[in-house]
Amino acid sequence: MPCCEAGQAAQAIQGGFQGGLAGLRGLHAPPDPGLVRPEILVAVALGLALAGLAAWLRPRWRARPIRRAALAELAAARALPILERRVALARLSRRLARSLGVEGPAGLDAALRTDFFGSGPGRALTDNLYAPGPAPDLAAAEAGLARLLARLRA
Repeated sequence: MPCCEAGQAAQAIQGGFQGGLAGLRGLHAPPDPGLVRPEILVAVALGLALAGLAAWLRPRWRARPIRRAALAELAAARALPILERRVALARLSRRLARSLGVEGPAGLDAALRTDFFGSGPGRALTDNLYAPGPAPDLAAAEAGLARLLARLRA
């Protein structure tokens, strides 16, 4: 009989509620995780490591405008005829000195810790620049200037 079964089920539920309520516990707070949680420590350490890596890599990724402009000017000077190339390389060395805040080729030698302009192949860009006569060989001066620009950190 379906009606009797429904009544018995309702009595069982009521009896379960009365007996079940007695077995319930009160509300309890979750356990205290303590001051140090390993997953948070790992996240903080990872964040600090990433920030340190970004700070270390930023100067390497940052554009070096003086060096980049000087290398572009050197590449453009290589396409010029020999006499114009000598003048363009001399202008490049003077512009580089001004950009680095030093005075002339001697200042560049001091700033870059070299003797390229004083007694090296860079003398062809400073001594008797406009004097008549045969043009000096600029291959050594170009190569030396390219090496100086490659070491430049500006």
